[in-house]
Amino acid sequence: MRGIQFSGFDPKSEGKTPFEKMLDIFMQLLTYTSGDVAEALQWLNELDKEYQLGNDEYGVGDFIEELKQKGYIKEDEQKGEIRITPKTEQGIRKKSLEEIFGKLKKAGKGDHKTFKPGQGDEINPETRPFQFGDMLEQIDFTESIRNAQINHGIDSFHMQEDDLTIRESDFKTQTSTVLMIDISHSMILYGEDRITPAKKVAMALSELITTRYPKDTLDIVVFGNDAWPVEIKDLPYLQVGPYHTNTVAGLELAMDLLRRRKNPNKQIFMITDGKPTCLKIGKRYYKNAFGLDRKVVNRCMNLAASCKKLKIPITTFMIATDPYLQRFVQEFTEMNHGKAYFASLDNLGSFIFKDFESGKSKIV
Repeated sequence: MRGIQFSGFDPKSEGKTPFEKMLDIFMQLLTYTSGDVAEALQWLNELDKEYQLGNDEYGVGDFIEELKQKGYIKEDEQKGEIRITPKTEQGIRKKSLEEIFGKLKKAGKGDHKTFKPGQGDEINPETRPFQFGDMLEQIDFTESIRNAQINHGIDSFHMQEDDLTIRESDFKTQTSTVLMIDISHSMILYGEDRITPAKKVAMALSELITTRYPKDTLDIVVFGNDAWPVEIKDLPYLQVGPYHTNTVAGLELAMDLLRRRKNPNKQIFMITDGKPTCLKIGKRYYKNAFGLDRKVVNRCMNLAASCKKLKIPITTFMIATDPYLQRFVQEFTEMNHGKAYFASLDNLGSFIFKDFESGKSKIV
């Protein structure tokens, strides 16, 4: 009779198969390589040499083959390229959501509430007596039956209007959000990768909204010398360009997108690490990277004021520590009556998610 054999406990494995462990790392690498499968697999090979991700029975080659079989990657034989599939794109978004949202303390139910009692979707713990005009669906029958038993006794049970209790519900609002991401060259300067955390936040936020708040809308705008919208599916491939920072173009596009949305509640989230340095005047670019240019700053302030008039709050997430830049963000925020966070790259996601979850409940 063979005895029971115990192996050493590896807390990192958590019972995952070699494929699942490699897949987690591969998803992360794809974010850093902007969706470049070949580069991500090269990094995976290097990590396997260093940390023995696989074993004698299952190596990186087996992992690549399984990726193909399970539809995570596909080969373009004509171009000789390997690309990720929509299944992988969604997997990266889910991974980002788990990574960021999982760090936050568990909060209440995640729908946006106006805190206006009445016909709604989320049950409120508060109750009140029945009033003419209340809907049948609002009656708390358990509490009403209890009232009838107390008021009339069990033997001669009957229920009257005075016994009925209404349980209030909070109405869930719909919100339209534009997330602006700075893709100017400074997002990778000074040996610091700032674009990858920004991409992770965008992917996580998009996954949260599409799965948990399906009635909400999220538009994503990137801005460098110009500004343009990107699709959710394009987020893994987002890269920094040799651009200046045209914050004005980003704000103008964000406002234009929000004008088309029918939701009454609208907001802009802006992730940036630098000062606005660029304007487009006609076909000409006006650029000044040497300090805060009054011409550019004034245009930014005017747009902040315009958003305030339209009741569009702007929340700025500043990932730079320069005092004069922080002062600019503070003045910009005061002009809009919005909010500003001076966030490090490590807690950028937590800041944005906490603001999204808690700030929405204040929107009426």
